[in-house]
Amino acid sequence: LLQDAHNNSVLNNDVLGAFLQGRHVAGLSCPVEIQFWHDMVLDASNATCVFWQPGASVGRTGIWSRDGCETTHREGTVICHCNHLTYFAVLLLPAGTLSPAHLASLTHISTIGCSLSAAATLCTLLLCCFSSAVPSTLSCRQRLRDNTTKIHRHLLAALLLLNCSFLLSTLLAAGPEGLCQVTAALLHASLLCTLAWMASEAFHLLLLLVKVYNVYIQHYLLKLCLFAWGLPTLAVVAVFVFKRDMYGYHTIHSSEGYSNMTIESPSARCWLTSAPAYYATLCYTGLILLFNMLVLGRVVMILRRIRRQKRQARKDWATVLGLTCLLGTTWGLAFFSFSVFLIPQLYLFTILNSLQG
Repeated sequence: LLQDAHNNSVLNNDVLGAFLQGRHVAGLSCPVEIQFWHDMVLDASNATCVFWQPGASVGRTGIWSRDGCETTHREGTVICHCNHLTYFAVLLLPAGTLSPAHLASLTHISTIGCSLSAAATLCTLLLCCFSSAVPSTLSCRQRLRDNTTKIHRHLLAALLLLNCSFLLSTLLAAGPEGLCQVTAALLHASLLCTLAWMASEAFHLLLLLVKVYNVYIQHYLLKLCLFAWGLPTLAVVAVFVFKRDMYGYHTIHSSEGYSNMTIESPSARCWLTSAPAYYATLCYTGLILLFNMLVLGRVVMILRRIRRQKRQARKDWATVLGLTCLLGTTWGLAFFSFSVFLIPQLYLFTILNSLQG
């Protein structure tokens, strides 16, 4: 009966109701005290006092809210002080729940960062389009070097698509479900394509700096396009056609303000709704980042050897610092979202990756 739309669980499944017959009690100057005993490790980050607000949302029996209640934790006890009488419980929050202040800050940072990145990538992409065509008489290594600019263009286009689809995913979260699913699929495809082009950058860097002999790959750029554009797009289209419900409204849980957790809130966006799809995307990201890190490590070893032979390696080291962004190594912060690293990781991840463009 007392179950909200998010299927949140309460401590020990205990709900306490306190009433005065025939009277509505609220706004007490001296709040009532309710104690809940337990044998778990709890604190303010994963358990909070709430009350049941019936009929607070359309089409639902009610929601849990913390308005007028304060939470105090002692060993083995959660103490609730509330200024009204109703049904009370201690709500157990999902792992990784953010406070509204952090959620609002991260939302603003990501919106501003992605907007700046979208503008920067568009300008850079237009500048890259002025590059001249490649003469057919170039050597294999010269062709590889010239392909660098073309690969940069594709990565810029993928980043532009990623930033724009991310911004749209928030704006369209309040729209029709079908449009939100299309936006979520677009965001997923653009993310997979961006990561694939980062891997293509790493592979191209491997051919340029690591391979000793000239390498000629027939239809080199076309094959990279099939890998970085074709495969991710084909995978997303297949999922969208046969399992469309994997895309839709995704709500980010907040540690308070349960009455505001609707699809119209800034905490909602169009994204994956399936846990297996999310973890598959995370594994895909991890494999690409592992490959990119190995390539970057190999390049650093080469530069160290060059530094021992020549004393003018500052330009090369500056290039490596730029490559850490180009190869998307900052996306590896996604694997440190646990325990005390959660909040710092979220801010670093949001700042660095929203500004990647």
